[in-house]
Amino acid sequence: MLGVWQGSAAQQALEMAPSGVRVVSALHTVSAASLADLGHPLEQDVLLCGDSRADKREAASLIERVDGLRCVDCGGLEMARITESLTALLISVNTRLQGPRAYALQACPTRLEWGWVRT
Repeated sequence: MLGVWQGSAAQQALEMAPSGVRVVSALHTVSAASLADLGHPLEQDVLLCGDSRADKREAASLIERVDGLRCVDCGGLEMARITESLTALLISVNTRLQGPRAYALQACPTRLEWGWVRT
């Protein structure tokens, strides 16, 4: 697996971006093929990582406009190194299963309330 000195591409982007730019990591577990198939419901969880609860809330409000996507707060931006590494694993699984699959966290409540999610 390739890596960057900063730990994740999201952390690298934060380091390289001008001061004041807000960075949230998301959508690593949602396949492009699933997003392109408008006739098929998504029903997937999107893992969000970021250092600001407000920024994650704003990103979630945009992402959840897509029917079937539900955002899950995974903590600070340093957790992006884990969610980014899941991408390679999911591509491998999808290849072996011959097509994109939807991934969801089964233990999560149906609707997340951002008030109780701790970062």
